[in-house]
Amino acid sequence: MSEPLTLSLVQLDFPEDCNVIVGQSHFIKTVEDLYEILVTSSPTLRFGIAFCEASGDCLIRRDGNDAELTATAVANAERIAAGHSFIVLLRGGYPISVLNSIKSCQEVCRIFAATANPIQVIIAESGQGRGIAGVIDGFPPKGVETDEQVRDRMNLLRSIIGYKR
Repeated sequence: MSEPLTLSLVQLDFPEDCNVIVGQSHFIKTVEDLYEILVTSSPTLRFGIAFCEASGDCLIRRDGNDAELTATAVANAERIAAGHSFIVLLRGGYPISVLNSIKSCQEVCRIFAATANPIQVIIAESGQGRGIAGVIDGFPPKGVETDEQVRDRMNLLRSIIGYKR
């Protein structure tokens, strides 16, 4: 028996000074494990976590060390409303510093995006429920970098950020 499938977009809303990680997990202890990963990554990292439980009580589980970011993560999770999805909002740190640890978390199945860009979540919905089909992260390319822009990028990474000295 075939049932209709609809696609829709959910625009995430988060403060400009934040990064967001959108992922999929499979177990109720996701919130606790992500909290532990984030809180031990940096003493200055502020974060909020929301996880959409897909069985049992089907609640949005939440945690964090910043009330504003936790509430914002929950508000985004309510809009997404897709089973076993999670949202992490970060302030005072970057996804690159925590992403491998998050991906190594036993419950994490996949990461859809880790970005500070405007982001839209593509939602697929059937009679059973909702799932994340993918994301639209930022904007399309405006061209190919020039030799001068290559030098600028390398300078940013080496001189300003301190990568590969």
